[in-house]
Amino acid sequence: MNRIVTMVSRNLFKVPGLWVKLCRYAKNAPDHPEQEQERYDHIRHILTLGVTSGNIHMEVTGLENLPEEDGFLIYANHQGLFDCVALVYSCPRPLAAVCKKELKGIPFVQQVIDCTKSFLMDRDDARQSLGVIQEVTKEVAGGRNYVIFPEGTRSREGNKVQEFHAGSFRAAIKAKKPVVPVAVIDTHKVFDVKGSAPAHAQLHYLPPIMPEEFEGMKAQELCDMVKARIVEKVGC
Repeated sequence: MNRIVTMVSRNLFKVPGLWVKLCRYAKNAPDHPEQEQERYDHIRHILTLGVTSGNIHMEVTGLENLPEEDGFLIYANHQGLFDCVALVYSCPRPLAAVCKKELKGIPFVQQVIDCTKSFLMDRDDARQSLGVIQEVTKEVAGGRNYVIFPEGTRSREGNKVQEFHAGSFRAAIKAKKPVVPVAVIDTHKVFDVKGSAPAHAQLHYLPPIMPEEFEGMKAQELCDMVKARIVEKVGC
């Protein structure tokens, strides 16, 4: 919380204008799909201000591994509240995400969800979760990019990668679109550690797994492949 206060206070004079513009984008997003990059760039601008003023050093590698064409799925391990910030901050290509339903209505977060056409998932409702995966499949097949955290919730054990749930990998298999594993390291130190001392976090975009590589695979097999590559990079 102290770091968030630091971020806001150091940009206090900019906040009103940035907030009004974000709300306008969020309200008009359904009627203006052609503004997706413009909306996304505004969100990235806000997050860049937060990262640079929040004593956060981001080490990002592997952006060249992103597929040339849009319509791909990023699967990343999940350490903390900063993960989505880090991904959007680092990636110039518009990303949407599958988020937990508990984020609904939180100021700024809700506006970002609306701007990016992200989905809220109820992890306790199997039918609703399946519906979200089906919607994501359609969106990715249509050329949009999505982020999914297959652990389902953030790890409470630092860099230790938790169990991956295979269900979300059905989206990649059915859409027949590239999968980009992303290894997240030390992001839990940004918001989950008290204070606003300098924090160092890493984000590594690993080589993509192309559809022909997982053709005929079951969701669990693809899940195991992605997890193994992330674990190898994270180191635990």
